[in-house]
Amino acid sequence: QVQLVESGGALVQPGGSLTLSCAASGSRFRFRINGMGWYRQAPGKERELVADITRGGITHYADSVKGRFAISRDNAKNTEYLQMNSLKLEDTAVYYCKMQIRILSRDYDYWGQGTQVTVSS
Repeated sequence: QVQLVESGGALVQPGGSLTLSCAASGSRFRFRINGMGWYRQAPGKERELVADITRGGITHYADSVKGRFAISRDNAKNTEYLQMNSLKLEDTAVYYCKMQIRILSRDYDYWGQGTQVTVSS
């Protein structure tokens, strides 16, 4: 069983920056991580895609975060990152990482536990 452990959520002022991390570990079998992504869910709203990245490094962003957020990954460390700059009040949400992981020729989606990002003055 693979676990995704997130870190980096915090309270930050508008205009500030944060970096979220998500690391995968735990399987007793060798695994390969394909797609990685970050989602967020604000109170009373549905979970939405923030950004994703392929194994080869191709990225995609929601329009609301383009130019402010950057997703990256370190395949050797089985880790993905979300650098968030120029944070706005509306970025407040619980942020979840997601990974598409191949184990023994089968693909599985795994989610992190969520980390709270609060943007407030």
